[in-house]
Amino acid sequence: MKALHNIWYVAAMSTEVDASALFHRKILDTSVLIYRKQDGTPVAMHDRCPHRFAPLHLGKRVGDEVSCLYHALRFDCSGRCTHNPHGAGATPPNARVRVFPLLERHGFIWIWMGEAPADPTKLPDFGPLDDGHPNAFAATYMHMKANYELIVDNVMDLSHIDHVHGEIITTRGQLSPLTPRLTETPTTITSRSEWTQQPPLMIFSPFMADPQASARHYFEITWTAPANIQLSVGAVQDDSKNLDLVDCIGQYDLHTCTPETADTTHYFFATRRNHLVDDGEFNKAKIQAMHTAFETEDGPVIEAVHAEMGTDDFFGLHPVLICNDAGPIKVRRLLRKMIDAEAQTPAANLRVRAVGSH
Repeated sequence: MKALHNIWYVAAMSTEVDASALFHRKILDTSVLIYRKQDGTPVAMHDRCPHRFAPLHLGKRVGDEVSCLYHALRFDCSGRCTHNPHGAGATPPNARVRVFPLLERHGFIWIWMGEAPADPTKLPDFGPLDDGHPNAFAATYMHMKANYELIVDNVMDLSHIDHVHGEIITTRGQLSPLTPRLTETPTTITSRSEWTQQPPLMIFSPFMADPQASARHYFEITWTAPANIQLSVGAVQDDSKNLDLVDCIGQYDLHTCTPETADTTHYFFATRRNHLVDDGEFNKAKIQAMHTAFETEDGPVIEAVHAEMGTDDFFGLHPVLICNDAGPIKVRRLLRKMIDAEAQTPAANLRVRAVGSH
């Protein structure tokens, strides 16, 4: 796959992996088993027994260990075989399962799939997701039949909003004519747009002094590798206030994509708002509305684009580019530069098995 490997990807929402189940998901063309130890610490390993290659998630828990369904070989959290019920019970020295490092932060379990030693500093800080009332945070998951870079394109370029989405987040045609202001660092691309509309975005207008009056709005969208997009959006009616989440009615969102295969993607979304923060029912309704909007509006278009392209070689199709493409194109080029650089590092040729902390 054309993807970074020595980097952190979201493997699951924290709530997807409970205290007893054997959870599994394919990531970067690799089957991964995830479960929690008895102390709650998550563990991830290759979801394949080294004996006859049966998926380990079909087996069962034995304390903090996993027993294969097929022949009952048992493996501990380091991937070492600890029990062989056959013959004299000897455990073959090569009976090991690869273990992947994990970090649990911001409501997600993040996984390091590469061969290089896991580097916690490579996980960007999305700390604002953690700050505040628990009922003001929500997360969701969607499975997409599309390459992950197409989803990144979609969130980096929000000019599609007035053409794809309905009333709830329409910008009344004010966004499409804008050319976003871009800011670049060696590892990030940020796009910012500011505009005024009347009435305000419907997701914010009920919480404003005059729900029908004009309001200033902004989007600030920052991409970090491999496919994380942090989006802040807000609105304010007081002209003396700043366009940020301190002064605005708004929300701090994280869109992050994890490639399953070259043609399918695990898409995760998290949000924290700064208004009506203690209302749990509103929280449920809000995340469901956002989930539904993507499933019924963005999602079908992105999947249709992927099917029509028939390749992940975007530039090879010679796309027509317009002004709103600047952000997504810069992201694609920087990501490809990172992928090429990783392929040239000595770590890319190592076959050292990464072992997580336990």
